[in-house]
Amino acid sequence: MNDSSWGAAPPATGHWGPPEQGAAPAGPAYDEHPAQQTRPMPIVPDGPANGGDQDDDREAARPGGPPHRHKTPQEPMATPPPPPQKKRAGRDLRAAIGVGVGLGAVVVASLFVVKAVFIGVITVAVVVGLWELTSRLNEKKGIKAPLVPLAVGGAAMIVAGYLRGPEGAWIAMALTALAVLVWRMTQPPEGYLRDVTAGIFAAFYVPFLATFVALMLTAPDGSRRVLLFLVLTVVSDTGAYAVGWRFGTHKLAPRISPGKTWEGLFGAVVFAMTAGALCMQFIIDDGIWWQGLLLGLAVAATATLGDLGESMIKRDLGIKDMGTLLPGHGGIMDRLDSLLPTAPVVWLLLVIFVGS
Repeated sequence: MNDSSWGAAPPATGHWGPPEQGAAPAGPAYDEHPAQQTRPMPIVPDGPANGGDQDDDREAARPGGPPHRHKTPQEPMATPPPPPQKKRAGRDLRAAIGVGVGLGAVVVASLFVVKAVFIGVITVAVVVGLWELTSRLNEKKGIKAPLVPLAVGGAAMIVAGYLRGPEGAWIAMALTALAVLVWRMTQPPEGYLRDVTAGIFAAFYVPFLATFVALMLTAPDGSRRVLLFLVLTVVSDTGAYAVGWRFGTHKLAPRISPGKTWEGLFGAVVFAMTAGALCMQFIIDDGIWWQGLLLGLAVAATATLGDLGESMIKRDLGIKDMGTLLPGHGGIMDRLDSLLPTAPVVWLLLVIFVGS
């Protein structure tokens, strides 16, 4: 009820309700003294016309305290949606490109000048990668994989693979695993199985897989084989990034790596197969373009799986990068993730296609 209805003229009886006994009759004398004969109505502040809030205002107007008016909550104003933002890369692209070009220059220079220097580059990368991996395992999970036997054994695997072939690499791997078992015995037995298991896994994951790069180098055209391996892996990663960033909408493995899409995988396959056909035809002796197509397809698959594999490890550890040595890239292991599982596949397919 609003104020205008409250202030309407009273009925002829002079009050609200039926006539009371002994009341003065209606007439001029009665109307001359309205203030003495009529009951004053309470003055209620203006309130909303709806039921609930209006009832609250009436309760607030009861005598016994100052009138209080409940404020009606105002509906929040609709805010316009933010303008769509352009997709941004997750890393500093300038730093990433600069570091990538610098690393590529070092690798190519060592690869085509002195092969032994390139073996040294592989060894350094392996030792640093082992240090990053074992450090993160210790920091995040308390797993103490022994670094010293891993580093020495990893360097021995690379050199043995280059000098003695696959047999030398396998022997060095076996001796490294034995060294990890013995080295860990110098510490308390608690966590022994966990630590040696992680150590043997690290020995296989980093130096043993990297040994296949050294095996590629032993061929007469070894430098070009290694160059083919590096180019195809980089092109696969670049194709996946470029196509996935521009067109990616369907997640490939959202629980492992939310940024990877099926569109990106398609880009990796197309880019790698195209580069493989060209490289096999013009770089590798006796190579045929269709062999390059198969090689590029295999590289796209293994590079993607390698990237997902390390993403799984990093998710388990709760970290984004394995290290911070390479601005725009993370650590050494963040660059080796797609190279390591790709190396044995490329080595094997090249042996099948053009011999050892």
